[in-house]
Amino acid sequence: MSDEPWKSEMWFTSPWNFLPEIRDALTLPAGVQVHDVTLRDGEQQAGVVFTKDDKLRIAEALAEAGVHRIEAGLPAVSAADEAAVREMVAMGLPSTIYAFSRCMVDDVKRAADCGVEGVVMEIPSSHHLIEKAYRWPVERAIDASIEATTLAHELGLKVSFFPIDATRAGLTEYLDLLERVATDGHVDAIGLVDTFGVLSPHGVRLFVRQTRERLGVPLETHFHMDFGLGVANTLIAVAEGVEVIQTTVTGIGERAGNTPMEETVLALLTMYGIDTGIRTERFFDLSALVMQLAEVTQPSNRPVVGERLYNVESGIISTWVRNVGDELTESFPYRPELVGQPAPVLVLGKGSGLDSIAAALDRVGRTATPEQTEAILAEVKGRSLDTKGLVDDETFLTIVDDVTR
Repeated sequence: MSDEPWKSEMWFTSPWNFLPEIRDALTLPAGVQVHDVTLRDGEQQAGVVFTKDDKLRIAEALAEAGVHRIEAGLPAVSAADEAAVREMVAMGLPSTIYAFSRCMVDDVKRAADCGVEGVVMEIPSSHHLIEKAYRWPVERAIDASIEATTLAHELGLKVSFFPIDATRAGLTEYLDLLERVATDGHVDAIGLVDTFGVLSPHGVRLFVRQTRERLGVPLETHFHMDFGLGVANTLIAVAEGVEVIQTTVTGIGERAGNTPMEETVLALLTMYGIDTGIRTERFFDLSALVMQLAEVTQPSNRPVVGERLYNVESGIISTWVRNVGDELTESFPYRPELVGQPAPVLVLGKGSGLDSIAAALDRVGRTATPEQTEAILAEVKGRSLDTKGLVDDETFLTIVDDVTR
């Protein structure tokens, strides 16, 4: 790690993140792997449908970005999904391919038959969800988990046990269920599953420590965004030593979505000094591909991948950008090329200032006197207010002509 890990040519975050009184309290792992669930949990977002070809395109893009593990889907969902999983395995991607499975013998057999290396196996862990939503006795869920995980292990699959709704279970009932399955069945890893995104950041440390103490196996995160806490909770889990994080591209997924890969990976890199090996410069194009195939829109200022993230309208910030030249991290926390974004653009609108007009005049190859520049600015502000939007270069040229004629 460099002497100033908070600052490089590509980013400038807070030096406070690396103070000894902060770092000494962390138990950071040697490395972190990303387990992408876009093709399974991401597709559970209402209205999102990925065809087989969509899934293969996304899987290829994920692998090119350096994602370590790809959860290809649940083969039992449909023949098309099963075919996608099989073909994904046959593609020979550098990423490890996992399938998702209910704790059912037939699901496990289908997954193994597809040739995947591992399987994420779900079962509810909160007694209330087992009894009310599934209408099962708790012992049925435990027995099914033991039988299915044992079979998966016998068939040569890595088993990541996925206890649904863990964070709304009683701590004792949650841990007892896990221990029964791990002892009488088989688990290679446990997913720390916050199905409804209801765990506060202050609860994550307990979640990690209690699970590790009882089970003693590797842990993986799976946090949802219902309260917008998935990124923070994932980072805290990693700070407790968790080595695998489950995320989706741009946070798509059930209800409010899953922990977004882009924000989490970038925070690990720039605020914790953990390089996951993910090619962050692929983020913008990867997000665009997934959003296009999912037919989902996102806010234009979304962190990391928003299409207007590097558009600057504010007059004050425009002055900063012009003054700092190529030292862009004085005006942004990370350079656009780090995440595959285009260079910053000083756009024109109600919030523009004189430096915004000067930059626009340079861009279109025109000049104006100081008095004309002020008049142009007033016209730009008025036009933006009238249209409730930005002023494009064509309209700007018309304004310049009118003022300077």
